[in-house]
Amino acid sequence: MRNTARIALGALVATAGAGAIAFAAAPDAAAAPTICPALPGQSSTMHGCTADSGPTGLSLAVVDNGGTASSKADNYAGPAAIALGPKASVTMTGIKPGLAIGIAGPGATVVVDGKNGPTCTGGTSFAGDFQTFKGCWKP
Repeated sequence: MRNTARIALGALVATAGAGAIAFAAAPDAAAAPTICPALPGQSSTMHGCTADSGPTGLSLAVVDNGGTASSKADNYAGPAAIALGPKASVTMTGIKPGLAIGIAGPGATVVVDGKNGPTCTGGTSFAGDFQTFKGCWKP
């Protein structure tokens, strides 16, 4: 993958994560979100989030206010997992080339496996997956 394409893909994933945080952050938020980025061949683990990338993947996991987020990528995939609120859970797996994003609000669960369509259950949630060209939305 060319460096320009890697940089563009990384910027797109980071922008999506930052936009979701800015959109969903409460004005009285007490702490900054936990961010776990992983460039190709790297992994990152912090309280509530994990990101793991193979030699050709980019992954991002972001947690705010008590959720859990996990993102795993390889084969030119770029999944972003964003969990916002208590009991929010997002599990993203990138196995095919393409971007994917999952955002879960309080009490919601989002799962993207790269093979089947995304699932959104519980509270307010959204997922879009360019690996399968499917998505889900739960208001």
